[in-house]
Amino acid sequence: MAHVGGAARVAATAMAAASTAAKNQALRALARQLREQTEALQAANVRDLDAARAAGLAEPMVDRLKLTPKILATVAEGCEQLAAMPDPIGEISGVKRQPSGINVGQMRVPLGVFGMIYESRPNVTIEAASLAIKSGNACILRGGSEALHSNLALWRLVQAALVEAGLPAAGVQLVETTDRAAVGRLITMPEYVDVIIPRGGKGLIERISAEARVPVIKHLDGNCHVYIDAEVDIEQALAVTDNAKTQKYSPCNAAESLLVHAAQAAVFLPRIGAIFAAKGVEMRCCPQSKAVLAAVPGARLVDATEADWAEEYLAPIISIKQVASLDEAIAHINRHGSHHTDAILTTNHLAAMRFLREVDSASVMVNASTRFADGFEYGLGAEIGISTDKFHARGPVGLEGLTSMKWVVLGQGELRG
Repeated sequence: MAHVGGAARVAATAMAAASTAAKNQALRALARQLREQTEALQAANVRDLDAARAAGLAEPMVDRLKLTPKILATVAEGCEQLAAMPDPIGEISGVKRQPSGINVGQMRVPLGVFGMIYESRPNVTIEAASLAIKSGNACILRGGSEALHSNLALWRLVQAALVEAGLPAAGVQLVETTDRAAVGRLITMPEYVDVIIPRGGKGLIERISAEARVPVIKHLDGNCHVYIDAEVDIEQALAVTDNAKTQKYSPCNAAESLLVHAAQAAVFLPRIGAIFAAKGVEMRCCPQSKAVLAAVPGARLVDATEADWAEEYLAPIISIKQVASLDEAIAHINRHGSHHTDAILTTNHLAAMRFLREVDSASVMVNASTRFADGFEYGLGAEIGISTDKFHARGPVGLEGLTSMKWVVLGQGELRG
């Protein structure tokens, strides 16, 4: 790991100085190779799939390991999209002339070296590598042991693309051992690594956060809320709430908690309850909401416990609570939420603005589904993860999240008096 770290630190200097043309050439070369080597990549992927099934891995987990032609085409397209995006590195902004005569601004620069620790999905290898290349960073990747052969095959294509563009092969490195001690070393090498980005289950992220001696960009939970205000377009609220919860259950930006103002409970709850009942969604309710929902045919109702208000289900389950005011809704979200994504459905502009200002989350929405909390949907081109931290990166982390700002001073011989 010391050898890998040292090589990354040297490569980071070259990556930071790389021209936009060279970085884009590497990304286009990688896209081309992903398409040309689809069969070879799938052959490597089959080794991982066979091993996973032999080890008794559950089929949904096996599914996450697959590198289908569609998935490979998607990541190849992602590389080309990144190549077409403006290069943020070297951009100078906010230049202001000071009374002394100097001009002061800020320049966007790479972070240096980031370590990425992730599970299951081998396509993350390409997503992380392509973002590292475009942002002028070096990176050290550590994928899950269950996807080792797939990750190795993908990484070799990344290295070939870097060399083709005249960039250092060590700009993107993959930890080739499955020894867990390698992760322990990676997260305790501040001399080589500037930031760690874990992407996986809560257990992995908690371990990294507890043991790291390097800054971590992370999010532990996605307990996302939808709040139905006293003044609301009911039809719009029904459609958005349904989408936020049921469009897909497993992502971290799916709604897990529904708060309904008492003024709308009698109208809204029976209708959303019928939608959830038809889709087999279990509703964990406060006493007031349960009383209203009891008349919904086929509704799966459970008494909510205190733990339910903070739970990330990632399943067809939602907690439902009736609240007396916007103040109560905001207080509930800030106490029980995970600071990921929360939405208000309202026709009251003042209520919307208060919600935006006072809810302490990385993404706050008005009249939109929480499922939009995504780097691609935000126009970032791609994302390396979502951060619920407050320092440096917050929300979907794209190219700019992998950079920092340094102050630059432009003078003509000015002297401080």
